[in-house]
Amino acid sequence: MLFKKYHILILRDREGGSSQLRLRGWVGVFLFLLLVGFAASTIYLWGFHYRSQILEKQLTGAEKTIKEQNTQIASMDGKLRLLQGDLARIQQFDAKLRVMMNMDKDPADISGNLGGPLLAASSQPLPLYRQELVARRVHSLLDQLSTDARMEELRQQDLLHAMRANREVLASTPSIWPTDGYLTSTFGRRASPFGAGTSDFHKGIDIANRPGTPVRATAQGIVTFAGWDGGYGNCVVINHGNNISTRYGHLQQISAKLGQATNRGDVIGTVGSSGRSTGPHLHYEVRVGGVSVNPLRYILN
Repeated sequence: MLFKKYHILILRDREGGSSQLRLRGWVGVFLFLLLVGFAASTIYLWGFHYRSQILEKQLTGAEKTIKEQNTQIASMDGKLRLLQGDLARIQQFDAKLRVMMNMDKDPADISGNLGGPLLAASSQPLPLYRQELVARRVHSLLDQLSTDARMEELRQQDLLHAMRANREVLASTPSIWPTDGYLTSTFGRRASPFGAGTSDFHKGIDIANRPGTPVRATAQGIVTFAGWDGGYGNCVVINHGNNISTRYGHLQQISAKLGQATNRGDVIGTVGSSGRSTGPHLHYEVRVGGVSVNPLRYILN
């Protein structure tokens, strides 16, 4: 019955006419099903759009959380770098003290032994696998730093006992800069400032400054020489005991006297350019048993 022919009569009241529309039953069924399908599709698409909006909000929240986590990781990475540097300086200071107390060998560069390099901090979001790697790296470094800190605490206690038992030795050990200025030449092999293409072994360090800048004794001792000494020019030598002596060369003026007792920080002369010199500076040496050693290993300030 649905597939028979149907006639739809349309009457126009004012004009008094009519129109007739012929329609088969299956067409009506098709139109009805099409309307139902359209309504169902509309409902489905609206639900899909609603779920998409929820997922988009969740994704935005997750991205914000990840960005905050990256920022925290970068901040933690920076703080750990600072902590790593601080601990390295403490250990370097400890090593210098031990050398001065004859408890250890020369201090080495230990900055590379504190857990290795950290991952570079970045403001860009990290992939999840890299976040996990950074987290593991941070935890590993924290464990390493914690172990190093405990070991350093034990070493400091050991050093403190040694210092208390050797206060006189410490007072007689060079430990400060002999003058203010700029370090222009270090200890060891260098290109000679007096001849192109030649080299020599520099037995101390050179600190440049204006003529007349005060030069100070770096520890207590007895002045064993104060006068002209060839290439050193005006020179002062101080014997600190324990086979340690210091030498101060190229002075403009000498204020220390032969046989004078000095304390750390006492002025013994002024910066000059006497002797074999290329300009106003202090040549400073530390000798142990008559052999020149690197003065920088004794400087703590």
